Amino acid sequence: MPPTPAIPPHRDESLVRDGGDACAGGGRDARVRGCGDAVVRDVRDGAGADVSEGGGAVVPERGDAVVRDRGDAVVRDRDAPVPDRGDALVRDRGDACPGALRLHEAADGFLARLRLPAGLLTPSQALALADAADRLGDGHLSLTSRGNAELRGLAADSAAPLADLLRTAGLLPSDQHERVRNIVASPLAGLDGQGADGGAAVQDWARELDRLLCASATAPALSGRFLFALDDGRGDVAALGADVTLIAEAGGTALLRIGDDVEALRLPGCDAPRVALNAAEAFLAVAREAGNGAWRVRELPPGYGAATVRVHLRTQLAESCATAAPPAPTRPAPPRPGLVTTPDGTSATALSLLAPLGRLTSAHLRELAAIAARDGAGELRMTPWRGVVLPGLSAETAGTRLRDLAATGLVTDPASPWYGLGACTGRPGCAKSLADVRADAVAAVAAVTTGTAVPTAGGTDPLPVHWSGCARRCGHPHGAWVDVVATGDAYEVSVRGTRDGANAVTAVPAAEPGRLADAVATARAATRTPPAT
Repeated sequence: MPPTPAIPPHRDESLVRDGGDACAGGGRDARVRGCGDAVVRDVRDGAGADVSEGGGAVVPERGDAVVRDRGDAVVRDRDAPVPDRGDALVRDRGDACPGALRLHEAADGFLARLRLPAGLLTPSQALALADAADRLGDGHLSLTSRGNAELRGLAADSAAPLADLLRTAGLLPSDQHERVRNIVASPLAGLDGQGADGGAAVQDWARELDRLLCASATAPALSGRFLFALDDGRGDVAALGADVTLIAEAGGTALLRIGDDVEALRLPGCDAPRVALNAAEAFLAVAREAGNGAWRVRELPPGYGAATVRVHLRTQLAESCATAAPPAPTRPAPPRPGLVTTPDGTSATALSLLAPLGRLTSAHLRELAAIAARDGAGELRMTPWRGVVLPGLSAETAGTRLRDLAATGLVTDPASPWYGLGACTGRPGCAKSLADVRADAVAAVAAVTTGTAVPTAGGTDPLPVHWSGCARRCGHPHGAWVDVVATGDAYEVSVRGTRDGANAVTAVPAAEPGRLADAVATARAATRTPPAT
């Protein structure tokens, strides 16, 4: 097993320091600073807002959200966690998600979030991001749970040079649409023989949907959190709780599901990107009728939910689409780190890698870009699990390149304790955090490396683990996961996101990394139940 990699400093992944909601389009609560309208900072007085791209929503616990009643609805000030079900939610202002042009002021400087539809980068674009990280940021690229990327540690006057760099690299095709290009796709599509018809279609869908989004006069009204998922039929990104999900089927058809609707529309695969955009536009129409300012489908009030959006969509389509039951929800299935092989396992087709705690150095980016250009298909795919897939490597070179990348500290072994491990920012970058969760996670991983490998149950991958500095649990995975949350001088370890609710909670002192590692390993190996829906 490779040595435990050093984790680069990282100060603010998910909470805003005294800055209200950091995920929005500005409006009356924001003011412009810096060059032109490139930098916007929310100036509300607030106690730290979520700017992460985490998975499913968390029901507020222990007073971690500010809530006030307004009739039968629930009004949440700032950016409180959104419940998956229950009372209607009222958004009393616009969404202000950070973007490439709308920078957000974090504890470690400004940050820019770059949308990478389907996680795709060319080698030259990866090199451009490495240059931006070195010249303008902290020398690192943070990978998000939507396959996007963040540059951190930016100066207040870096907005204009960053925008110029991104435009030159082809990473900013439309200023008006840059925050709504949230598209995840099955990262192994077309590489391992799984998925419907080999799965290759979803990469074409992603490119076409991105083109349609950037040409739409309506799409800029979407929030920066609205998510499209394009699944090749294997069920990986379909389990990420997207607002609009396309699922490839054998024979060239596709299922389109809106939110967690119990019915899907079946349509020709060639029409899938266009109808996905139509579905987003139908959501906007229903949200206007609902009048609660919903940013996502799950935030629509009773009587205006996913089924209503589906009905509205069908009335807008010129052709008739049959309804079908979407596949049953599954646990999100990230690519395992290591060699990606053909269905018979005889030949490598790609490399799958993970960045410890989602952080790539500029040196990592340059090495990945060089391998993609020299040995691969000229493409990097960032994954929603904070990893990178390099397609197109030959069997002769794949093993050597994998060993080279392992030596740089990237995760290449599914038995590594870093596999499936994530964390929020924690101290010192987050005022809400009760602990330095990243340092504590590193200490627990070090304790694991001296013992046994990551456990599995029934031959399946272990549950993902997320370390949180407070009960907000910013950036946690979608579906079931091992929850490690700081309470002050201790951590509570439990399993969350299952149908039967939270499992037993184990409290462990923060100063005992060995016991923490054991508690996490026990929870990861626990018998899993289907994810909550």
